Amino acid sequence: MKVTRSLKLPAGAARNPKFVVRAILGVLLLANLLAAYAVFNPLGGSAEELDAQIAVMRQQIQQRQSQVERLRTLARRVEQARAGTGQFLSTYFMNRRTASSTIVAELSKAAKDAGMKPKEHSFVFDPIEGSEDLSMMTINGHYEGSYSDLLEFVNRLDQSPRFLILDSMTAAPQQGSGTLNVSVRLNTFVREDE
Repeated sequence: MKVTRSLKLPAGAARNPKFVVRAILGVLLLANLLAAYAVFNPLGGSAEELDAQIAVMRQQIQQRQSQVERLRTLARRVEQARAGTGQFLSTYFMNRRTASSTIVAELSKAAKDAGMKPKEHSFVFDPIEGSEDLSMMTINGHYEGSYSDLLEFVNRLDQSPRFLILDSMTAAPQQGSGTLNVSVRLNTFVREDE
């Protein structure tokens, strides 16, 4: 069983003008109180609070814009570095397929131009930890020549367009002659074939 209650006005209240006027005045008073509350304590905040929020937001926008500009500059520099790295690798690092013959030919030519006699060459490729596309090539070369020829040979190695690192050099005089037996160990980096 459902019980409902309804708001019942006293009998004749709807016809009583005083009651109707009091009800209307009560509603208007309530509306005025709500309006006064909204004026003195607005829902979004006062004008000063809104101005302070706008100032904070403008400052945040300026900070974010400067961060965006820094990131754009950083991205441009990364792209320049990436292009420079590619150019450096292609200029100074050879492909592994051609590195052996190219380096040996250049070393032999530098030795002959310096007046030294090239002997045997050997080389080994070692992977570089952390890099999948680069290896280190170690070249051991043996030569004969005078001390001045050796100086000229080292000078030519220093001026080589290749990225050669002189790891070690030993020179021993031959008995009964003015020549030196020279052993040179060089390192260079090569790109792995794709």
